[in-house]
Amino acid sequence: MRAPAASSPTPRRPPMGTHHPIAIIGGGLGGLTAARVLYVNGIEAAVFELEPSREARTQGGMLDIHEENGQKALHAAGLHDGFLKIIHEGGQAMRLLGPDGTVHVAEEDDGTGGRPEVDRGDLRDLLLDSLPDGTVHWGRKVTGARAQEGGRHEVTFADGSTITTDLLIGADGAWSRVRPLLSEAVPAYTGISFVETDLLEAETRHPRSVAVVGSGFFICLGGERGFLAHKETDGSVHVYTALKADEGWLDTVDFTDPPAAKQAVLAHFEGWDETLRGLIADADTMTPRRIHALPVGHRWDRAPGVTLLGDAAHVMSPFAGEGANLAMLDGAELASAVATHPGDTEAALTAYEEALFPRSEASAADSAQSLETMFGPQGLEEMTALFTTGPAAR
Repeated sequence: MRAPAASSPTPRRPPMGTHHPIAIIGGGLGGLTAARVLYVNGIEAAVFELEPSREARTQGGMLDIHEENGQKALHAAGLHDGFLKIIHEGGQAMRLLGPDGTVHVAEEDDGTGGRPEVDRGDLRDLLLDSLPDGTVHWGRKVTGARAQEGGRHEVTFADGSTITTDLLIGADGAWSRVRPLLSEAVPAYTGISFVETDLLEAETRHPRSVAVVGSGFFICLGGERGFLAHKETDGSVHVYTALKADEGWLDTVDFTDPPAAKQAVLAHFEGWDETLRGLIADADTMTPRRIHALPVGHRWDRAPGVTLLGDAAHVMSPFAGEGANLAMLDGAELASAVATHPGDTEAALTAYEEALFPRSEASAADSAQSLETMFGPQGLEEMTALFTTGPAAR
């Protein structure tokens, strides 16, 4: 008798209608921080993440983690010592250049700054490793959520399964499936488009790019466009080419044809220093991205049993460097509020949102202003003045 053919194991799914007292939608930095701080306080939560596994994709570039928010969250999570072990030494250095390659500002990392750099993937691993096995449910793409009686919510997934929860936390990013329960707002295009590139094995294959970018954060601005870059801990150089452009511009570029795509982007940098143009011309990968943001001051009326954190609550442009930091602080503050108000979810959510709204509004306003400054007609001159007037003026 022939043995049955071997087959790949089918991912385990909770049965229809499984109930979780607290359900966090989204396993990014904010959602994981919320789960960790709840766990530290003896409260169980389930995290539902659309990616199929923690290894499904790389997690993006470097992050500067600020003392006043991101590091505060890590202290609440009991992970600050672990964070110190993954800091990228030298990452707080900064270089600001003009289109001709002239260095306008150069700051070294002397180890005293309050915004050390870490690899996003390393930080996510730190959070994941701090949670009990089974906390994160992988491969769970949310298709919708609806309110039930008594403040409960039902969440539906792409595989047809559902869960119910007493507290639904939307940590599912800019295009949140949870946000419509609270707000009709949707992110709008900011006027800035990115072409994100990697130069791999940069020390040996792209030494001139390594030399110009340096060990920390690199900015080059001019003519309402520019480059933002970092040297990554894996030895690559990660670059965001930024252009003030119509929302449809990226659709005119065929990114399936890398040589043609490079020429289309380079056409916007005619006359720029050849080493700077090499950040595009020598790229090993190219990914188009439009930058979106919710309205500054986005908020919602209190609704029973549901709230938002991170980009789901206040997605903003990246030009103030606050997105990941705010998401982590949101997660920590929300979890702490739940722990502080046992048995009274509404009191916890009210306290959390009362602090969330003004905090996120201030950062969103700073981000919007930074966008206007960096990509305005005098972006290079204004950013040079900002960086040379001293920390007190920033």
